[in-house]
Amino acid sequence: MNRFDFSQIKQNAHIHFVGIGGISMSGLAQIMLKNGYKVSGSDRTSSHITEKLSGLGATVYIGHASENIAGADLVVHTAAVHMDNPELSSAVESGIRLIDRAECLGAIMKHYKHAIGIAGTHGKTTTTSMLTHALMYAGTDPTISIGGELDLIGGNIRTGDSDIFVTEACEYTNSFLKFFPEIALITNIEEDHLDFFSGLDEIIESFHKFAALTENGGFVVACGEDENVRRALEGITSDIYYYGLCDAYDYYPENLTYEKGYAQFDVYFRGTPLCHLSLGVPGEHNVLNALSAIAVCNLLAIDIETAARGIETFVCVHRRFEKKGWYQGALIVDDYAHHPTEIKATLKTAKAMNKKSVRCVFQPHTYSRTRTLWQDFLTCFDDTDELILAEIFPAREQFDGVTRSCDLAEQIAARGIHARHLKTFDEIREYFKNTLSEGELLLTMGAGDIYKIADELSALNPENGEQS
Repeated sequence: MNRFDFSQIKQNAHIHFVGIGGISMSGLAQIMLKNGYKVSGSDRTSSHITEKLSGLGATVYIGHASENIAGADLVVHTAAVHMDNPELSSAVESGIRLIDRAECLGAIMKHYKHAIGIAGTHGKTTTTSMLTHALMYAGTDPTISIGGELDLIGGNIRTGDSDIFVTEACEYTNSFLKFFPEIALITNIEEDHLDFFSGLDEIIESFHKFAALTENGGFVVACGEDENVRRALEGITSDIYYYGLCDAYDYYPENLTYEKGYAQFDVYFRGTPLCHLSLGVPGEHNVLNALSAIAVCNLLAIDIETAARGIETFVCVHRRFEKKGWYQGALIVDDYAHHPTEIKATLKTAKAMNKKSVRCVFQPHTYSRTRTLWQDFLTCFDDTDELILAEIFPAREQFDGVTRSCDLAEQIAARGIHARHLKTFDEIREYFKNTLSEGELLLTMGAGDIYKIADELSALNPENGEQS
């Protein structure tokens, strides 16, 4: 069947989203609502996202049932929803056009002159958010789709009226190969999603194909310091702009300094100074993220000084080194990091904040990732003074019979790290209630629901606000 295009359905068509409460799916639903389509959808549980969609005019069903798709002209689903879902199987039986989330997003991208896809194993959400701040500050009125919630746009989606569209581009199941980017931004490439990819070579090939989508007059912006990124771009004929931490690359910083983990630097492009940046988010990785955002703005011919001032207003996206509050004088920070490289970067950032000690509770995400990256997980927590491992968050998976968080904790402890496993959130919460002290930093990390620990501990302090 030919790739889907919105010209294939009528303007006021009824579009149904299976899994409408997800970050990405809810964003697509909002775009469709703004463009005059009738929108319905279903999800397993209600949330503030489903409530927001209902308020915008969508019909939201809690629970999946075949009757939910009655009257639909198009059904959109995520890769995590299997064909035995009653709504998907009913759509097939009824002859209703069925597409996945990536194909829907790709069809939307085709309608924008400047479509930017931000890809990479890590950093997609933060980089997209930085670029959003730059574009908004410059008054470009972009349409934005973010894999997290950004206060500047009141959530994960913004529908603008210009010809600029920015979205995260995920490699899982090769979904980003259904996109139509003018600019492909690649932050880094590592082994991940090994429940789908056979290994690093296949992942690099996937990113190569993504970059090749720009070869009809588009551009690639990429981290030159990443060897796997450079491998992926071999043979790409689009104009490529590399960024990195030294002048071997097109975009790089000069006069780089840090104050408690927060960077200040001048941005240079091929020897020419462009602007000065004082970042509102800590860590060396955010220097790289900011350089990539500046590079995209330069390609879009946006005033760089204005873009820089916008980037400086970015201080947080929810669940990305998000300061949640304080408990007994300890700073509580929540972060989405769930890959060993992300964990290392987050802990390095935490250490640079000069707290008395950095304590971490980590919730591994999926059995397959934990199993395939086991050796990397053993060595990525060296910058924490104490590690508590929660049970593995299964997401789309069933227990594989062998991968256990308690075993991971035992092997990490054998390396000399103060690490142990606590089975329930109640145990974890009570442990930190009784042991946190002034001057410490507590990190809750993981892509599951571990953020609840940070929320619950912060809520115990009736006077949560900025402290030194």
